[in-house]
Amino acid sequence: MLRQVKTENGWVRGIEAADPRITAFKGIPFAAPPTGKNRWRAPQPCENWAGVRDCCRFAPISMQWIPGLGDDIYCREWHVDPEIPMGEDCLYLNVWTNAKKAGEKLPVLVWFFGGGLQCGYPAEMEFDGERIARRGIVVVTVNYRVGALGFLTHPQISWEQPEAPANFGNLDQQAGLKWVQRNIAAFGGDPEKVTIAGQSAGGGSVMSQVACRANAGLFRNAVVMSAMIFDPYLRREIGRPELLKDAEKKGEDYFAWLGVKTLEEARAIDAVKLQRSYEKYMESHIPFFTVQDDLFCVGDPIALYRTGNCVDVVMMAGNTADEFHNTVAANNEEELKKEAERLFGNGAEEFLSFPETKKAVPGQGYAPVSGIECTVKGVLGDVAKNGKKGYSYVFSPDMPGWDDPGTFHSSDLWFWFETLAKCWRPFTGRHYDLARQMCDYFCNFIRTGDPNGKDLCGLPLPRWEAWSDEKPCTMMFLKDGAAPSAEPLSPFKAFIRDRIMDRMRKIL
Repeated sequence: MLRQVKTENGWVRGIEAADPRITAFKGIPFAAPPTGKNRWRAPQPCENWAGVRDCCRFAPISMQWIPGLGDDIYCREWHVDPEIPMGEDCLYLNVWTNAKKAGEKLPVLVWFFGGGLQCGYPAEMEFDGERIARRGIVVVTVNYRVGALGFLTHPQISWEQPEAPANFGNLDQQAGLKWVQRNIAAFGGDPEKVTIAGQSAGGGSVMSQVACRANAGLFRNAVVMSAMIFDPYLRREIGRPELLKDAEKKGEDYFAWLGVKTLEEARAIDAVKLQRSYEKYMESHIPFFTVQDDLFCVGDPIALYRTGNCVDVVMMAGNTADEFHNTVAANNEEELKKEAERLFGNGAEEFLSFPETKKAVPGQGYAPVSGIECTVKGVLGDVAKNGKKGYSYVFSPDMPGWDDPGTFHSSDLWFWFETLAKCWRPFTGRHYDLARQMCDYFCNFIRTGDPNGKDLCGLPLPRWEAWSDEKPCTMMFLKDGAAPSAEPLSPFKAFIRDRIMDRMRKIL
């Protein structure tokens, strides 16, 4: 077993996983601590160390809200430990491998966690890489800066470092990808067979990395879970970058909130004090996210991918059935009609002709639709016209538990990583069967860019064809297992998809 590995900066010692044939290396530094003068800078090179570094525990998570203090579903699900170590010195990654020696050239998964670019961490228990590693995949989970420390922009930062004025959390991810290229062979991985994947803001981060053409050669496949979020009813798209000059104004406002005038003063503030101030700031202000700096980020990542202005990848993308349903803000049918005319102009009559528009969601509005599903299928449909493959899925089993949560945003993570046994929910055998199938599809895709193949039992998985408008195929993950569906989008969803695509074409 590979228990000790020599990286570019020194030797690391891992620990046997629950399955001792797998070694987990936790807390490997891939960049210098982003503290002091390195706060709000692109990640800097890691220093070498002497001897063998013990990598048996996760490194501190990046500065964020203290986990486990609320009563929301995520504090019940996996943000459960208020005492988890946290700190500004957070640029570490983790590796799970079942390789017995270096140079085995196993395929590699690099995972980016979600959390709105404001929270989240690789130590979340659903992200245990052991089950994937058992299938012959080297798993790498990368930590990155979030919130104000990861995504603040300010004119003084831009003036001091014009080569990297923003998107420090995304640059951390990119540095992790480059570390993989230089080091993963020593863990038995193949740097030419890297797939990047993430969910929610982690999926958005995957899109951002795909849209950065400087990343060519760092990965070949991409998995985007619950991240192509585009509201068809003309609200601001989550994840669409704002311009650097506009984001800089927010940074100036934040400095005023902090009571500082210079970047030097802001860098001198204690990290905990800065984070708690940012949490207060967010109560009345929009948080900091990825911005268009025309260096790392040159535009809307989804629109860039749709047109092929990106790294060449095969993509798997999808959503959970119950997440992010969009509605028209209206209290009655008369208001619905007025909103339809405002939103769709000459298309209002067609919109109102669909039976789905008669459905109302109490307190939310009319015409509920999964904008994310329509976006995924619209984008993959356009990609298919350019000769590229994309695989579409919808996660729609039952989720047990007293809270009757439905397939809430992120609920599929337990299944992709096959870590159901860590969850408090009373999953039964069929849930474990579905998780095994989903993890098998995931690993097949990581190996070859095609989810099809055999399951752990050696039997062929249900056939999953690439999505196209002419030959639609959605892999439905249902309570009784995986089942491909050849149904096209309904006329209503097709109308919504076309609306989304029309708006996306105007972005670039």
